[in-house]
Amino acid sequence: MTKTSKRLGMAAVGAVMMGGGLYAWSGMNPAKATFEPSRLATVEQNTMVRSVVATGKVEPIAKVEIKSKANGIIERLHVDVGDIVKVGAVLAELDKENLLARVREARANVQAAEASLQGARAQLEKNKVEAEGPEVEFAKRAARRAEDLAGQKLVAQSELDVAQSAYEQAVNRQRVAKSQLIVSSAKVSEASAQVAQARANYERAEEELRNATIRAPIAGMVLTRDVEMGSPVSSILNLGANATLVMTLGDIQEVFVRGKVDEADIGLVRFEQPARISVETFKDKKFDGKVTLISPMGTEKDNVTTFEVKVSIDNPGNQLKANMTANAEIILEEHPDSLIVPEAAITYDAARQAFVDLLDPNQQTGRRKVPVKVGISNGTRAQVLDGIRKGDKVILPS
Repeated sequence: MTKTSKRLGMAAVGAVMMGGGLYAWSGMNPAKATFEPSRLATVEQNTMVRSVVATGKVEPIAKVEIKSKANGIIERLHVDVGDIVKVGAVLAELDKENLLARVREARANVQAAEASLQGARAQLEKNKVEAEGPEVEFAKRAARRAEDLAGQKLVAQSELDVAQSAYEQAVNRQRVAKSQLIVSSAKVSEASAQVAQARANYERAEEELRNATIRAPIAGMVLTRDVEMGSPVSSILNLGANATLVMTLGDIQEVFVRGKVDEADIGLVRFEQPARISVETFKDKKFDGKVTLISPMGTEKDNVTTFEVKVSIDNPGNQLKANMTANAEIILEEHPDSLIVPEAAITYDAARQAFVDLLDPNQQTGRRKVPVKVGISNGTRAQVLDGIRKGDKVILPS
């Protein structure tokens, strides 16, 4: 064998020995596991909040539908949507021409009735005097004197007859006057009733004239205006709820959201619990509110029972508008300086002991399973009371 052949053989043996050594070293030191960044989450320290969300529309605390008490045609409109009005402010006016004519007619009827009453009272006073019969006593004395003189043959029989006839006529007139007194009293009562009726009609006509001016019953904002100039308007006194809607007013200095809460969470909702309200228009702003109503009875729909909850909201500057869609986050619990991990990072064993997998480069698997004590959860993130530290990396399941 040549020297060259010997060298090649030794080199081959060395290569085989080196390869075997590397294989043995790799078997003793296997490659460590790595994880996708999306499967890693950092333990945060922040305020942990448990809440429920009630979604609904923004509504004014006070909202009034304005309807007219009088029938007519809209002649003037003094406000438009978005205007702020005070109590008693004139919102609209109906055509008043016919109403003014009714007022004048009613006033004339009152005057005529009052004149009739005065005439009836004057007739009554006249009948009272006649009923007292002042001439009866005078005629009676004249008849007695004529009778005495006739007995003494000092006057003729004809004069006695005249005196007695005058007395009898006076008595008859008194009797008629007394009977007429009842009739006159009745006519006074009738005339008084006619005056009262005429005055009532007059007051009604004036009331209808006042009703033709539609005023704001509350202070607030004009939310809707449902009529235009020349629109016919029907009276709420005649048609009730079917009367013409003129406009809607609302006090939006304080508003509320009426939402639904699942029966699983309603037991944790309390009166005057704080809430944070968000709307699409103000994405970076939260409005403060509180629970002001919890329905005592739930409603079932699609086999799901929910309870109505009302959350009142302060509305500085009237930024929130009626009918905006809002999410009212009702704060059930709030714990500052809490360690927080994703809910998915927590696993449980058969004994319901909670664990998380921490990223640990010193471990061959790249992870270390540690027991933790879990606090509250909001469904996506959980509070950890013990077992980990801020900044630790937890591994999420694949």
